[in-house]
Amino acid sequence: MSSSIKKPLLILDLDETLIHAVGMPLECRHDFRVGHYYVYKRPHVDSFLATVSTAFQLAVWSSSTPDYVATVVTQLFKDDGQLQFCWGRDRCTPRYHPEWQSSYWIKDLKKVKRAGYDLDRVLIVDDTPRKLERNYGNAVYVRPFAGDQDDEELQYLAPYLLSLAAFPNMRRIEKRNWGLRSL
Repeated sequence: MSSSIKKPLLILDLDETLIHAVGMPLECRHDFRVGHYYVYKRPHVDSFLATVSTAFQLAVWSSSTPDYVATVVTQLFKDDGQLQFCWGRDRCTPRYHPEWQSSYWIKDLKKVKRAGYDLDRVLIVDDTPRKLERNYGNAVYVRPFAGDQDDEELQYLAPYLLSLAAFPNMRRIEKRNWGLRSL
């Protein structure tokens, strides 16, 4: 990648992607607490963030409350200037699913585009496809993390993401089943 080309943007989800937060502690030791939540970092998260930051600008977007997101981010990212933005539920778009009779939040990348980012050069890593229903071409889905200390998802994800960083249009790359290609 030429140094004159701006690094692409990698947007990361928090809950069940980089961390797992629960009201009752698991059998293993938690990494930190946020309010009444016991928070467990996904194995290899620190090395994952260090690796992907070499090729990407980083951002966080979660459908959790802004205060919760800000507190978790201070635990994961030691350098305040490392993130392009840190968004919570207030930047998500509410949706209602009539069949399930429930509400949910989507992360509409039009908001990222309005912030000045070229969506051809944006990837978003999340565990919930429904949250990215308008931007499948930008999505890289991971298996949900529920505290398993033997989880290796991020060890495989980092080199896969690095392999995409130089592509001029990452939306055109087939990313479904990425884990099968990176073994």
